[in-house]
Amino acid sequence: MHVLVRLWQVNIALWGYLAWLSCVRARLIKPRLSPALRFAAMLESLGTTFVKLGQGLSLHSELLPDDYIAALQKLQDHVGPFSGDLAREEIARSLNLPLSHVFAQFDAQPLAAGSIAQVHKAVLMDGRTVIVKVRRPGIKRQVEEDVRILRWVVRSVLFALPRFRRVAPLDLIDELSRNLHKEIAFRQEAANIARFVELFRDSPTIFVPVSMQGLCSDWVLVQEMSMGRRIDDPVFLADGPRLAQNLVDAYVHQFFVAGVFHGDPHPGNLFVLSDGRICMHDFGLIGFLDQATRANLVAFMQAFVKQDGEWLLDACLDLGILSGKLDRVQHRAGLEELIQDYAHLPLRDWSFGEAFIRIARMGKGQHVRIPHHLLVLLRAVFLMESTVRKLDPEFNLLAGLFAKASTVLKEAVHPDFDELAARIKYESLISLKELPAGISRMMHRLRSEGLVLSFHHAGLDEMRNEVKHASNKISLALITLGLYIAASLLMQHSIGPRIAGMPVLAAFGYGLALWLTLRVVRSATKNE
Repeated sequence: MHVLVRLWQVNIALWGYLAWLSCVRARLIKPRLSPALRFAAMLESLGTTFVKLGQGLSLHSELLPDDYIAALQKLQDHVGPFSGDLAREEIARSLNLPLSHVFAQFDAQPLAAGSIAQVHKAVLMDGRTVIVKVRRPGIKRQVEEDVRILRWVVRSVLFALPRFRRVAPLDLIDELSRNLHKEIAFRQEAANIARFVELFRDSPTIFVPVSMQGLCSDWVLVQEMSMGRRIDDPVFLADGPRLAQNLVDAYVHQFFVAGVFHGDPHPGNLFVLSDGRICMHDFGLIGFLDQATRANLVAFMQAFVKQDGEWLLDACLDLGILSGKLDRVQHRAGLEELIQDYAHLPLRDWSFGEAFIRIARMGKGQHVRIPHHLLVLLRAVFLMESTVRKLDPEFNLLAGLFAKASTVLKEAVHPDFDELAARIKYESLISLKELPAGISRMMHRLRSEGLVLSFHHAGLDEMRNEVKHASNKISLALITLGLYIAASLLMQHSIGPRIAGMPVLAAFGYGLALWLTLRVVRSATKNE
Protein backbone atom coordinates (compact mmCIF):
# COMPACT_ATOMS: atom_id res chain seq x y z
CA MET A 1 0.00 0.00 0.00
CA HIS A 2 2.85 2.39 0.85
CA VAL A 3 4.37 1.89 -2.62
CA LEU A 4 1.03 2.68 -4.30
CA VAL A 5 0.60 5.84 -2.23
CA ARG A 6 4.15 6.91 -3.09
CA LEU A 7 3.58 6.14 -6.78
CA TRP A 8 0.44 8.29 -6.74
CA GLN A 9 2.30 11.12 -4.99
CA VAL A 10 5.14 11.11 -7.53
CA ASN A 11 2.76 10.92 -10.50
CA ILE A 12 0.69 13.84 -9.22
CA ALA A 13 3.81 15.95 -8.64
CA LEU A 14 5.42 15.24 -12.01
CA TRP A 15 2.31 15.43 -14.20
CA GLY A 16 1.19 18.50 -12.24
CA TYR A 17 4.47 20.21 -13.09
CA LEU A 18 4.18 19.28 -16.79
CA ALA A 19 0.59 20.57 -16.92
CA TRP A 20 1.61 23.81 -15.17
CA LEU A 21 4.56 24.24 -17.56
CA SER A 22 2.28 23.76 -20.57
CA CYS A 23 -0.07 26.45 -19.25
CA VAL A 24 2.85 28.82 -18.66
CA ARG A 25 4.22 28.32 -22.17
CA ALA A 26 0.75 28.82 -23.62
CA ARG A 27 0.54 32.05 -21.55
CA LEU A 28 -2.62 30.89 -19.85
CA ILE A 29 -1.20 31.67 -16.40
CA LYS A 30 1.41 34.07 -15.08
CA PRO A 31 3.86 32.15 -12.87
CA ARG A 32 5.13 33.40 -9.52
CA LEU A 33 8.18 31.15 -9.85
CA SER A 34 10.28 30.47 -12.92
CA PRO A 35 9.91 26.97 -14.45
CA ALA A 36 13.41 26.10 -13.20
CA LEU A 37 12.66 27.09 -9.59
CA ARG A 38 9.27 25.35 -9.73
CA PHE A 39 10.96 22.16 -10.97
CA ALA A 40 13.55 22.31 -8.18
CA ALA A 41 10.80 22.92 -5.59
CA MET A 42 8.83 19.95 -6.92
CA LEU A 43 11.86 17.64 -6.58
CA GLU A 44 12.60 19.00 -3.09
CA SER A 45 9.02 18.28 -1.98
CA LEU A 46 9.40 14.62 -2.99
CA GLY A 47 12.31 13.98 -0.63
CA THR A 48 15.77 12.43 -0.59
CA THR A 49 15.89 10.42 -3.81
CA PHE A 50 14.46 13.24 -5.88
CA VAL A 51 16.72 15.85 -4.31
CA LYS A 52 19.66 13.64 -5.25
CA LEU A 53 18.16 13.26 -8.74
CA GLY A 54 18.12 17.05 -9.06
CA GLN A 55 21.68 17.33 -7.82
CA GLY A 56 22.70 14.66 -10.34
CA LEU A 57 20.86 16.46 -13.14
CA SER A 58 22.73 19.65 -12.24
CA LEU A 59 25.87 17.96 -13.61
CA HIS A 60 24.30 17.64 -17.04
CA SER A 61 25.03 21.10 -18.42
CA GLU A 62 24.90 19.63 -21.93
CA LEU A 63 21.18 18.89 -21.49
CA LEU A 64 19.75 21.65 -19.30
CA PRO A 65 19.80 25.46 -19.61
CA ASP A 66 21.69 27.61 -17.13
CA ASP A 67 18.65 28.58 -15.02
CA TYR A 68 17.79 24.92 -14.38
CA ILE A 69 21.42 24.11 -13.56
CA ALA A 70 21.58 27.00 -11.08
CA ALA A 71 18.26 26.03 -9.43
CA LEU A 72 19.19 22.36 -9.12
CA GLN A 73 22.65 23.10 -7.70
CA LYS A 74 20.98 24.90 -4.78
CA LEU A 75 18.83 21.91 -3.82
CA GLN A 76 19.22 21.05 -0.17
CA ASP A 77 17.86 18.30 2.05
CA HIS A 78 15.42 19.75 4.60
CA VAL A 79 15.25 16.84 7.02
CA GLY A 80 15.22 16.98 10.78
CA PRO A 81 17.66 14.88 12.84
CA PHE A 82 16.67 11.51 14.22
CA SER A 83 17.08 10.81 17.92
CA GLY A 84 20.46 10.38 19.55
CA ASP A 85 19.30 7.12 21.15
CA LEU A 86 18.46 5.70 17.71
CA ALA A 87 21.88 6.82 16.46
CA ARG A 88 23.52 4.99 19.37
CA GLU A 89 21.58 1.82 18.53
CA GLU A 90 22.58 2.02 14.85
CA ILE A 91 26.27 2.50 15.71
CA ALA A 92 26.33 -0.34 18.25
CA ARG A 93 24.52 -2.69 15.85
CA SER A 94 26.79 -1.77 12.93
CA LEU A 95 30.07 -2.08 14.85
CA ASN A 96 28.82 -5.04 16.90
CA LEU A 97 30.21 -3.37 20.00
CA PRO A 98 28.71 -1.39 22.91
CA LEU A 99 29.41 2.34 22.53
CA SER A 100 31.17 2.36 25.91
CA HIS A 101 33.81 0.04 24.41
CA VAL A 102 34.44 2.39 21.48
CA PHE A 103 33.98 5.97 22.69
CA ALA A 104 35.03 7.65 25.88
CA GLN A 105 32.48 10.34 25.06
CA PHE A 106 29.61 10.52 22.53
CA ASP A 107 27.47 13.63 21.96
CA ALA A 108 23.86 12.59 21.38
CA GLN A 109 23.07 16.00 19.85
CA PRO A 110 24.11 15.84 16.16
CA LEU A 111 26.42 18.47 14.65
CA ALA A 112 24.55 18.27 11.34
CA ALA A 113 21.74 16.25 9.76
CA GLY A 114 20.88 15.38 6.17
CA SER A 115 18.58 13.03 4.34
CA ILE A 116 21.27 10.32 4.04
CA ALA A 117 22.96 10.60 7.42
CA GLN A 118 23.72 12.76 10.41
CA VAL A 119 27.01 13.59 12.13
CA HIS A 120 27.89 13.35 15.83
CA LYS A 121 30.99 14.42 17.72
CA ALA A 122 32.77 11.80 19.83
CA VAL A 123 36.03 11.05 21.63
CA LEU A 124 37.81 7.70 21.19
CA MET A 125 39.21 5.74 24.11
CA ASP A 126 42.71 6.97 23.20
CA GLY A 127 41.59 10.62 23.47
CA ARG A 128 41.31 11.47 19.77
CA THR A 129 38.33 13.63 18.80
CA VAL A 130 36.35 12.23 15.88
CA ILE A 131 33.15 12.73 13.94
CA VAL A 132 30.72 9.81 13.61
CA LYS A 133 28.58 9.74 10.47
CA VAL A 134 25.49 7.54 10.95
CA ARG A 135 23.23 6.46 8.09
CA ARG A 136 19.56 7.31 8.53
CA PRO A 137 17.55 4.15 9.38
CA GLY A 138 15.53 2.80 6.46
CA ILE A 139 17.19 5.05 3.88
CA LYS A 140 18.37 2.17 1.67
CA ARG A 141 14.86 0.72 1.36
CA GLN A 142 13.43 4.18 0.68
CA VAL A 143 15.98 4.84 -2.09
CA GLU A 144 15.31 1.49 -3.77
CA GLU A 145 11.52 2.03 -3.68
CA ASP A 146 11.80 5.58 -5.01
CA VAL A 147 14.12 4.56 -7.86
CA ARG A 148 11.72 1.78 -8.86
CA ILE A 149 8.76 4.20 -8.75
CA LEU A 150 10.74 6.78 -10.71
CA ARG A 151 11.35 4.24 -13.48
CA TRP A 152 7.61 3.47 -13.68
CA VAL A 153 6.71 7.15 -13.85
CA VAL A 154 9.32 7.97 -16.48
CA ARG A 155 8.14 5.08 -18.65
CA SER A 156 4.61 6.51 -18.51
CA VAL A 157 5.92 9.93 -19.52
CA LEU A 158 7.88 8.43 -22.43
CA PHE A 159 4.76 6.57 -23.60
CA ALA A 160 2.81 9.84 -23.69
CA LEU A 161 5.69 12.10 -24.79
CA PRO A 162 8.11 9.94 -26.84
CA ARG A 163 10.18 12.96 -27.94
CA PHE A 164 11.89 12.88 -24.54
CA ARG A 165 13.55 9.58 -25.47
CA ARG A 166 16.43 11.48 -27.08
CA VAL A 167 17.73 12.52 -23.65
CA ALA A 168 17.66 8.86 -22.47
CA PRO A 169 15.98 9.54 -19.09
CA LEU A 170 16.12 5.90 -18.02
CA ASP A 171 19.92 6.03 -18.38
CA LEU A 172 19.91 9.07 -16.09
CA ILE A 173 17.91 7.13 -13.51
CA ASP A 174 20.38 4.23 -13.71
CA GLU A 175 23.20 6.73 -13.13
CA LEU A 176 21.31 8.19 -10.15
CA SER A 177 20.75 4.72 -8.68
CA ARG A 178 24.44 3.79 -8.95
CA ASN A 179 25.59 7.05 -7.38
CA LEU A 180 23.03 6.92 -4.56
CA HIS A 181 24.04 3.39 -3.62
CA LYS A 182 27.67 4.54 -3.51
CA GLU A 183 26.72 7.53 -1.35
CA ILE A 184 24.84 5.47 1.23
CA ALA A 185 27.64 2.87 1.44
CA PHE A 186 30.07 4.49 3.91
CA ARG A 187 32.59 1.70 3.49
CA GLN A 188 33.22 3.04 -0.03
CA GLU A 189 33.66 6.59 1.29
CA ALA A 190 36.13 5.30 3.88
CA ALA A 191 38.13 3.68 1.07
CA ASN A 192 38.06 7.00 -0.83
CA ILE A 193 39.34 8.84 2.25
CA ALA A 194 42.18 6.35 2.66
CA ARG A 195 43.17 6.89 -0.97
CA PHE A 196 43.39 10.67 -0.55
CA VAL A 197 45.14 10.44 2.82
CA GLU A 198 47.90 8.50 1.06
CA LEU A 199 47.89 10.88 -1.92
CA PHE A 200 48.52 13.96 0.27
CA ARG A 201 50.41 12.27 3.11
CA ASP A 202 53.56 14.40 2.73
CA SER A 203 51.90 17.52 1.31
CA PRO A 204 52.82 20.80 3.02
CA THR A 205 49.67 22.46 1.65
CA ILE A 206 46.84 19.87 1.72
CA PHE A 207 45.51 17.79 4.64
CA VAL A 208 42.96 14.96 4.64
CA PRO A 209 41.72 13.68 8.04
CA VAL A 210 41.99 9.89 8.32
CA SER A 211 39.07 7.51 8.74
CA MET A 212 39.25 4.81 11.41
CA GLN A 213 39.26 1.68 9.25
CA GLY A 214 38.30 -0.64 12.09
CA LEU A 215 35.31 1.55 12.95
CA CYS A 216 33.73 1.93 9.50
CA SER A 217 30.94 -0.04 7.86
CA ASP A 218 28.22 0.58 5.30
CA TRP A 219 26.16 2.26 8.05
CA VAL A 220 28.79 4.13 10.09
CA LEU A 221 31.88 6.21 9.24
CA VAL A 222 34.27 7.39 11.96
CA GLN A 223 36.79 10.04 10.91
CA GLU A 224 39.35 12.24 12.63
CA MET A 225 37.88 15.66 13.45
CA SER A 226 39.81 18.62 12.08
CA MET A 227 39.58 22.11 13.49
CA GLY A 228 39.53 24.94 10.98
CA ARG A 229 37.53 27.65 9.23
CA ARG A 230 35.80 27.57 5.86
CA ILE A 231 38.09 28.64 3.06
CA ASP A 232 35.74 31.52 2.13
CA ASP A 233 35.89 33.00 5.65
CA PRO A 234 36.74 36.73 5.39
CA VAL A 235 39.64 36.20 7.79
CA PHE A 236 41.57 34.59 4.90
CA LEU A 237 41.18 37.46 2.42
CA ALA A 238 44.78 38.58 2.84
CA ASP A 239 46.01 35.01 2.36
CA GLY A 240 43.75 34.42 -0.66
CA PRO A 241 46.43 34.34 -3.43
CA ARG A 242 48.50 31.70 -1.61
CA LEU A 243 45.45 29.53 -0.90
CA ALA A 244 44.27 29.87 -4.52
CA GLN A 245 47.65 28.74 -5.85
CA ASN A 246 47.80 25.80 -3.43
CA LEU A 247 44.30 24.67 -4.37
CA VAL A 248 45.05 24.82 -8.11
CA ASP A 249 48.34 22.95 -7.64
CA ALA A 250 46.50 20.27 -5.68
CA TYR A 251 43.99 19.78 -8.50
CA VAL A 252 46.68 19.73 -11.19
CA HIS A 253 48.31 16.91 -9.22
CA GLN A 254 44.98 15.05 -8.81
CA PHE A 255 43.97 15.42 -12.47
CA PHE A 256 47.23 14.68 -14.23
CA VAL A 257 49.37 12.62 -11.83
CA ALA A 258 47.05 10.67 -9.53
CA GLY A 259 44.15 10.29 -11.96
CA VAL A 260 41.70 10.56 -9.04
CA PHE A 261 40.19 13.80 -7.72
CA HIS A 262 37.83 15.23 -5.11
CA GLY A 263 34.64 15.95 -7.05
CA ASP A 264 32.94 18.50 -4.79
CA PRO A 265 35.36 21.32 -3.90
CA HIS A 266 32.83 23.93 -2.81
CA PRO A 267 33.79 26.14 0.18
CA GLY A 268 31.72 24.02 2.58
CA ASN A 269 34.08 21.09 1.95
CA LEU A 270 37.33 23.10 2.13
CA PHE A 271 38.68 24.31 5.47
CA VAL A 272 41.88 26.12 6.39
CA LEU A 273 43.76 24.80 9.41
CA SER A 274 45.73 26.88 11.89
CA ASP A 275 48.99 25.94 10.11
CA GLY A 276 47.66 27.26 6.75
CA ARG A 277 47.01 23.90 5.09
CA ILE A 278 43.78 23.33 3.17
CA CYS A 279 41.72 20.51 4.68
CA MET A 280 39.42 18.54 2.33
CA HIS A 281 36.16 16.99 3.55
CA ASP A 282 33.39 14.80 2.14
CA PHE A 283 34.69 12.16 -0.26
CA GLY A 284 31.33 10.77 -1.27
CA LEU A 285 31.86 12.11 -4.81
CA ILE A 286 35.22 11.45 -6.43
CA GLY A 287 36.25 11.18 -10.07
CA PHE A 288 38.71 9.02 -11.98
CA LEU A 289 40.74 9.82 -15.10
CA ASP A 290 42.61 7.05 -16.90
CA GLN A 291 45.90 7.72 -18.71
CA ALA A 292 44.25 8.19 -22.12
CA THR A 293 41.71 10.68 -20.72
CA ARG A 294 44.46 12.68 -19.01
CA ALA A 295 46.41 12.90 -22.27
CA ASN A 296 43.25 13.92 -24.16
CA LEU A 297 42.51 16.53 -21.52
CA VAL A 298 45.94 18.08 -22.00
CA ALA A 299 45.38 18.03 -25.78
CA PHE A 300 42.06 19.83 -25.21
CA MET A 301 43.74 22.49 -23.08
CA GLN A 302 46.61 23.03 -25.51
CA ALA A 303 44.27 23.26 -28.51
CA PHE A 304 42.15 25.76 -26.58
CA VAL A 305 45.16 27.90 -25.65
CA LYS A 306 46.67 27.67 -29.17
CA GLN A 307 43.25 28.62 -30.63
CA ASP A 308 43.32 25.70 -33.06
CA GLY A 309 39.71 24.81 -33.95
CA GLU A 310 40.52 21.59 -35.84
CA TRP A 311 42.71 20.27 -33.03
CA LEU A 312 40.11 21.28 -30.44
CA LEU A 313 37.40 19.38 -32.33
CA ASP A 314 39.54 16.24 -32.43
CA ALA A 315 40.29 16.59 -28.71
CA CYS A 316 36.56 16.95 -27.93
CA LEU A 317 35.80 13.78 -29.89
CA ASP A 318 38.61 11.89 -28.16
CA LEU A 319 37.38 13.00 -24.74
CA GLY A 320 33.74 12.16 -25.47
CA ILE A 321 32.42 15.71 -25.03
CA LEU A 322 31.10 15.38 -28.58
CA SER A 323 30.24 12.12 -30.27
CA GLY A 324 27.97 10.47 -32.81
CA LYS A 325 27.37 11.72 -36.32
CA LEU A 326 28.17 15.40 -36.47
CA ASP A 327 28.92 18.01 -39.08
CA ARG A 328 32.65 18.70 -38.65
CA VAL A 329 32.50 21.97 -40.57
CA GLN A 330 29.62 23.26 -38.45
CA HIS A 331 31.18 22.20 -35.16
CA ARG A 332 34.61 23.51 -36.10
CA ALA A 333 33.00 26.88 -36.89
CA GLY A 334 31.31 26.84 -33.49
CA LEU A 335 34.58 26.05 -31.74
CA GLU A 336 36.42 28.80 -33.61
CA GLU A 337 33.70 31.25 -32.56
CA LEU A 338 34.21 30.14 -28.96
CA ILE A 339 37.96 30.61 -29.32
CA GLN A 340 37.49 34.11 -30.73
CA ASP A 341 35.23 35.02 -27.78
CA TYR A 342 38.02 34.06 -25.38
CA ALA A 343 40.73 35.71 -27.47
CA HIS A 344 39.26 39.12 -26.57
CA LEU A 345 39.14 38.41 -22.82
CA PRO A 346 41.95 39.04 -20.32
CA LEU A 347 43.75 35.79 -19.46
CA ARG A 348 42.50 35.93 -15.87
CA ASP A 349 38.90 35.69 -17.16
CA TRP A 350 39.45 32.49 -19.16
CA SER A 351 37.38 29.64 -17.73
CA PHE A 352 38.00 26.03 -18.61
CA GLY A 353 34.71 24.98 -16.96
CA GLU A 354 32.65 27.53 -18.88
CA ALA A 355 34.30 26.56 -22.19
CA PHE A 356 33.63 22.90 -21.41
CA ILE A 357 29.90 23.62 -20.93
CA ARG A 358 29.59 25.67 -24.13
CA ILE A 359 31.26 22.94 -26.18
CA ALA A 360 29.11 20.21 -24.62
CA ARG A 361 25.98 22.11 -25.60
CA MET A 362 27.10 22.16 -29.22
CA GLY A 363 26.27 18.46 -29.27
CA LYS A 364 22.68 18.97 -28.17
CA GLY A 365 20.32 17.01 -30.38
CA GLN A 366 23.15 14.70 -31.52
CA HIS A 367 22.29 11.98 -28.97
CA VAL A 368 25.37 12.98 -26.95
CA ARG A 369 25.70 11.81 -23.37
CA ILE A 370 28.87 12.97 -21.66
CA PRO A 371 30.47 10.09 -19.67
CA HIS A 372 29.92 10.34 -15.92
CA HIS A 373 33.63 10.76 -15.07
CA LEU A 374 33.74 13.84 -17.34
CA LEU A 375 30.60 15.25 -15.70
CA VAL A 376 32.29 14.92 -12.30
CA LEU A 377 35.42 16.53 -13.79
CA LEU A 378 33.35 19.42 -15.15
CA ARG A 379 31.71 19.95 -11.75
CA ALA A 380 35.05 19.84 -9.94
CA VAL A 381 36.71 22.29 -12.34
CA PHE A 382 33.77 24.68 -12.23
CA LEU A 383 33.61 24.68 -8.40
CA MET A 384 37.39 24.91 -8.10
CA GLU A 385 37.51 27.89 -10.47
CA SER A 386 34.70 29.60 -8.54
CA THR A 387 36.50 29.08 -5.22
CA VAL A 388 39.82 30.30 -6.68
CA ARG A 389 38.23 33.50 -8.04
CA LYS A 390 36.73 34.23 -4.61
CA LEU A 391 40.14 33.78 -3.01
CA ASP A 392 42.02 35.81 -5.63
CA PRO A 393 39.97 37.67 -8.30
CA GLU A 394 43.19 38.40 -10.23
CA PHE A 395 44.35 34.78 -10.35
CA ASN A 396 45.41 33.74 -13.87
CA LEU A 397 43.87 30.29 -14.35
CA LEU A 398 45.54 29.96 -17.74
CA ALA A 399 48.97 30.04 -16.11
CA GLY A 400 47.86 28.28 -12.95
CA LEU A 401 46.07 25.35 -14.54
CA PHE A 402 46.52 25.14 -18.30
CA ALA A 403 50.24 25.85 -18.58
CA LYS A 404 51.20 23.44 -15.79
CA ALA A 405 49.06 20.57 -17.03
CA SER A 406 51.28 19.62 -19.97
CA THR A 407 54.50 19.69 -17.92
CA VAL A 408 53.01 17.71 -15.04
CA LEU A 409 51.50 15.08 -17.34
CA LYS A 410 54.77 14.73 -19.29
CA GLU A 411 56.65 14.08 -16.06
CA ALA A 412 53.98 11.66 -14.85
CA VAL A 413 53.95 9.50 -17.99
CA HIS A 414 57.62 9.77 -18.99
CA PRO A 415 58.65 6.14 -19.51
CA ASP A 416 61.57 4.57 -17.71
CA PHE A 417 63.90 3.50 -20.56
CA ASP A 418 65.22 0.44 -18.74
CA GLU A 419 61.68 -0.82 -18.07
CA LEU A 420 60.67 -0.11 -21.66
CA ALA A 421 63.73 -1.94 -23.03
CA ALA A 422 63.05 -4.93 -20.76
CA ARG A 423 59.49 -5.15 -22.06
CA ILE A 424 60.66 -4.97 -25.70
CA LYS A 425 63.32 -7.63 -25.03
CA TYR A 426 60.77 -9.94 -23.40
CA GLU A 427 58.19 -9.57 -26.20
CA SER A 428 60.91 -10.10 -28.85
CA LEU A 429 62.13 -13.33 -27.24
CA ILE A 430 58.60 -14.70 -26.93
CA SER A 431 57.85 -13.80 -30.54
CA LEU A 432 61.07 -15.46 -31.79
CA LYS A 433 60.28 -18.58 -29.78
CA GLU A 434 56.78 -18.85 -31.23
CA LEU A 435 57.74 -17.82 -34.79
CA PRO A 436 58.75 -21.29 -36.18
CA ALA A 437 55.56 -22.93 -34.90
CA GLY A 438 53.46 -20.11 -36.35
CA ILE A 439 55.11 -20.36 -39.76
CA SER A 440 54.66 -24.17 -39.73
CA ARG A 441 50.91 -23.84 -38.99
CA MET A 442 50.51 -21.26 -41.74
CA MET A 443 52.32 -23.47 -44.33
CA HIS A 444 50.27 -26.55 -43.33
CA ARG A 445 47.02 -24.58 -43.72
CA LEU A 446 48.17 -23.27 -47.12
CA ARG A 447 49.03 -26.79 -48.32
CA SER A 448 45.78 -28.38 -47.08
CA GLU A 449 43.26 -25.61 -47.73
CA GLY A 450 44.88 -23.53 -50.39
CA LEU A 451 44.95 -19.75 -50.34
CA VAL A 452 41.96 -18.49 -48.35
CA LEU A 453 41.24 -14.77 -48.08
CA SER A 454 38.78 -13.51 -45.47
CA PHE A 455 37.01 -10.18 -45.60
CA HIS A 456 35.34 -8.21 -42.83
CA HIS A 457 32.44 -6.02 -43.88
CA ALA A 458 32.31 -3.15 -41.36
CA GLY A 459 28.76 -2.06 -40.67
CA LEU A 460 27.10 -4.87 -42.70
CA ASP A 461 25.41 -6.40 -39.64
CA GLU A 462 24.10 -3.01 -38.59
CA MET A 463 22.69 -2.38 -42.08
CA ARG A 464 21.07 -5.83 -42.11
CA ASN A 465 19.40 -5.11 -38.76
CA GLU A 466 18.14 -1.74 -39.98
CA VAL A 467 16.64 -3.36 -43.11
CA LYS A 468 15.02 -6.03 -40.93
CA HIS A 469 13.52 -3.41 -38.59
CA ALA A 470 12.28 -1.34 -41.53
CA SER A 471 10.60 -4.37 -43.14
CA ASN A 472 8.94 -5.22 -39.82
CA LYS A 473 7.57 -1.68 -39.57
CA ILE A 474 6.23 -1.85 -43.14
CA SER A 475 4.57 -5.22 -42.44
CA LEU A 476 2.98 -3.86 -39.27
CA ALA A 477 1.73 -0.78 -41.14
CA LEU A 478 0.18 -2.96 -43.88
CA ILE A 479 -1.57 -5.15 -41.28
CA THR A 480 -2.90 -2.00 -39.60
CA LEU A 481 -4.20 -0.66 -42.91
CA GLY A 482 -5.89 -4.00 -43.58
CA LEU A 483 -7.60 -3.88 -40.18
CA TYR A 484 -8.93 -0.37 -40.87
CA ILE A 485 -10.32 -1.53 -44.23
CA ALA A 486 -11.85 -4.68 -42.72
CA ALA A 487 -13.41 -2.77 -39.82
CA SER A 488 -14.84 -0.20 -42.25
CA LEU A 489 -16.46 -2.98 -44.33
CA LEU A 490 -17.92 -4.57 -41.21
CA MET A 491 -19.24 -1.19 -40.13
CA GLN A 492 -20.70 -0.43 -43.56
CA HIS A 493 -22.56 -3.76 -43.85
CA SER A 494 -23.44 -4.04 -40.11
CA ILE A 495 -22.05 -7.56 -39.89
CA GLY A 496 -22.16 -9.40 -36.55
CA PRO A 497 -23.70 -8.56 -33.15
CA ARG A 498 -24.29 -4.94 -32.14
CA ILE A 499 -23.99 -3.02 -28.90
CA ALA A 500 -25.62 0.43 -28.68
CA GLY A 501 -26.02 0.35 -32.45
CA MET A 502 -22.30 -0.31 -33.06
CA PRO A 503 -21.17 -3.60 -34.70
CA VAL A 504 -18.97 -5.32 -32.11
CA LEU A 505 -16.58 -6.81 -34.66
CA ALA A 506 -16.09 -3.44 -36.35
CA ALA A 507 -15.42 -1.74 -32.99
CA PHE A 508 -12.91 -4.44 -32.08
CA GLY A 509 -11.18 -4.04 -35.46
CA TYR A 510 -10.93 -0.27 -35.06
CA GLY A 511 -9.57 -0.64 -31.52
CA LEU A 512 -6.92 -3.15 -32.58
CA ALA A 513 -5.99 -1.00 -35.59
CA LEU A 514 -5.66 2.08 -33.37
CA TRP A 515 -3.40 0.19 -30.95
CA LEU A 516 -1.19 -0.99 -33.84
CA THR A 517 -1.08 2.58 -35.18
CA LEU A 518 0.30 3.79 -31.83
CA ARG A 519 2.91 1.02 -32.00
CA VAL A 520 3.97 2.11 -35.49
CA VAL A 521 4.17 5.79 -34.48
CA ARG A 522 6.15 5.03 -31.30
CA SER A 523 8.58 2.81 -33.21
CA ALA A 524 9.14 5.46 -35.87
CA THR A 525 9.59 8.23 -33.29
CA LYS A 526 11.99 6.13 -31.21
CA ASN A 527 14.38 5.66 -34.13
CA GLU A 528 14.36 9.23 -35.39
